[in-house]
This record gives sequence, C-alpha cells and structure tokens, in this order.
Amino acid sequence: MASTDPKQGGGFFASIAASLSNFTKSVNGFVGYEGLEVVNPEGGTEDSEEEAKRGRWKQEDRDSYWKMMQKYIGSDVTSMVTLPVLIFEPMSMLQKMAELMEYSYLLDLADECEDPHMRLVHAASFFISVYYGLQRTWKPFNPILGETYEMVNHGGITFIAEQVSHHPPMSAAHAENEHFIYDISSKVKTKFLGNSVDVYPLGRTRVTLKRDGAVLGLVPPPTKVNNLIFGRTWIDSPGEMILTNLTTGDKVVLYFQPCGWLGAGRYEVDGYVYNAAEEPKILMTGKWNESMSYQPCDLEGEPLPGTELKEAWRVADAPKNDRFQYTYFAHKINSFDTAPKKLLASDSRLRPDRYALEKGDLSLAGLEKSRLEEKQRDEKRNREAKGHQFTPKWFDLTSEINPTPWGDLEVYSYNGKYAEHRAAVDSLDSVEEVDITSTNFNPWQYENSAPE
Repeated sequence: MASTDPKQGGGFFASIAASLSNFTKSVNGFVGYEGLEVVNPEGGTEDSEEEAKRGRWKQEDRDSYWKMMQKYIGSDVTSMVTLPVLIFEPMSMLQKMAELMEYSYLLDLADECEDPHMRLVHAASFFISVYYGLQRTWKPFNPILGETYEMVNHGGITFIAEQVSHHPPMSAAHAENEHFIYDISSKVKTKFLGNSVDVYPLGRTRVTLKRDGAVLGLVPPPTKVNNLIFGRTWIDSPGEMILTNLTTGDKVVLYFQPCGWLGAGRYEVDGYVYNAAEEPKILMTGKWNESMSYQPCDLEGEPLPGTELKEAWRVADAPKNDRFQYTYFAHKINSFDTAPKKLLASDSRLRPDRYALEKGDLSLAGLEKSRLEEKQRDEKRNREAKGHQFTPKWFDLTSEINPTPWGDLEVYSYNGKYAEHRAAVDSLDSVEEVDITSTNFNPWQYENSAPE
C-alpha cells in the first residue's frame, strides 16, 4: 500500500487526475466512473483528490501519460508501454521473485514435518507470506532479456533467476537448500480497466521437499491494482489459493477475502487443509499482512474440542517510514550481503538505472533505463539479422505446456549449469571483490551490444 508521506506519492495513475481539473469529468465519463465515490481501504475519510495531488508526477507529464494510456483500456499492458522511472522502486522483477524466500524456514519446517497435513500448513504459510511485500504499489523494473539475480547467505539457499523471454515477458527461478527445491516459470497477463489493472499469474510453481520427495504445486489468486486514477493506490488479491501435494493428493484451499466497504475484510484469509478424500483436517485463518494460524477440525470444518488456535507464521518487523515501504529483507536483496563471490555481470544489482534510483537520482535513472531499453532493441535487431534465437544460460525451454486458469504456459527447467558455475567460482582461492563503480551491467548476448 502506498505511503501517506507526500514525498512518496500514491502510486502510478493516482497522481494524474487531481491536476487535470478541466479534464477529470471527461475522464470519468470515458472510463464509466461518473459519480464514483472513492473508498479508502484503510477506512479513512481523506479526500481522494487531495491524495492524488501528492503524486511525484510533474505537471507536464501527467496529461500526456494519461492520454497515452486511454487507448489501452481493456488490453494486456504487460510489455507494450514504456513507463517513467518515477513510479518505479529500485528493484527488478527478478529480485521481487527472490523476496519470496524471506520466510524460507517455513519450507524447512514442512520438509521436517511428519504430519502430512501440518506440512501443508507450513508450506501454505510460506506462500501467504509473500503478499506482505506484494502490497507495495511501486513498480519493479522489467528485467532485460538475459538479466539474472543471484542470492546466497540466507537460510542456506542458493537462488538464481533469469529473464528467459522478452515478448512475452517471462522469468524463471530456481532455489535450493538442504530441505527443498523451488522452481518457477513466471509470466503475467494483465487487463487495464482505466481505474484499475487486473493481474493474472500465468505461472507454474513446484516445491520438492527432499526428505521424501513430495512435490507441491501452487495456483495463486489473481491480483487487482485499485485506484490508478482516483485516490490512494492499493492492491488486493481476492480469490482462492490452492496448494496441492501432487504426490499424495492432499491440498490446501485458502480464500482471500475481497476488500469491502471502508476496508471490511481486507487482508483476511480463511480455508482448510484437506486430505486426498477432500475431507477437512485443519482450518487456517489469519491476515496476509500480519499472521496465519491453524487448528485441527472435524469433518464439518468446526474446531476439534480441546484444541486451540496456534500461530503458524507472523510477519517480521519492518522499518518505519521507509521510502519504498521495504522490509529489512527487501533491503538485503538489494545489498551485496546476499551476493555470491564474483557476481554475474548480468545481475540486477548492477543495473545502472536501478542503482541510480536507489541513490535518489531520478534523472540519471531515467536516462539509464532508456539506454538499456534501446540496447535491448539493438540486440534484438542484431539477433534477428543473424537468424539467431535467444538461448537462456541457466534454464532450458521444455516441451511441457502447463495449463492455468488464465491460459497455457510454456515451462522452463533449471539445467544445473549454475551450480557447476558457482562451485567452480567458490573453489578459487582468491576472487575479486564486487565493485559497483567498476562492474558494468552486461546481460547482452553479443559483445557489440554491451554498454559503452
């Protein structure tokens, strides 16, 4: 959720409408929101126009960007629009994928757990935990094709993510420690609705627990970004999350309550762990921005007598008044504390636009973002002229097509080469220190496409 700090703004289009005093009525009529009464999900009464005025947009930028976006209403805007850097956070989408690993200890507990239903409580809590970070309304940078992100020094995990496709945008990631293997192929589909955007997660997630080889599969709910034009931008994910033990047939079905009037029901998650016969065994309840709890239940879903509600997960403390609403772990993701020795030159931390934004230089960040996007176009032209196709380094495209509720997904599989690379680097007695001032970001396939 966007901060109330006037220096931080309220998200993407939230800042546009307020300055367009003569344009607002025509916008209302165009998108079908004539007479709309804005509901603040926090239950506050602050005037939405005042909220919108707190945005970071310059006066001359607002009109042009709104006019540009009108033609996209009803469309998938995943990669067709170039956006200004002032609405971004200093993190790429690959780093956002790594942020899921903050509470990886829950998967460790799932692997160690003897009770097949309690292991799903731990695993489901792990997937709920990511939503606290997803409520930020800043936009991550779209990864450059070939960009990577590496993470170590957290929970014994080795994490590698790579941007494996540009059109459509697709990322793949692999994480592993002594307890679990995590693999994901990620693609999103969007629908721009004028005052909101629906985001559909066309991804395939697999978690393998190493103790007995159980494989878990996830189907997350869709996400809705609200108040793009009017009021404070906020994010909701109403719908079902289904986590299935593909080995045994046990599953968790959790329902994310939609945000109601004055914020009623927002954040609330309720559901059950079911056995393979679809009988409820454990109820789960909580809020995705606070904690999740569980309690054994009968076949009617009622708590068993003599049992009590116990906490499975609680969100960690976060910094107060952080500029980008980052958690302590999100800051670690951007730091070199979680970087391995001899970082890949394609790593997101080395992006000059991301780094400039982190340092507060929006002008330089915008210039570098534009330069990288133009280099990406140059490389595409170069590749097509040579009759080549882009080939990821650390993931291979498989023949598998994974169906999702929102469309089919091609699946990328981790090829194991990163583990070999990392073992070779770590075996060296001396490895040069990473120096942000001297290491050029280089995800390019061809040498003559590298940054000058």
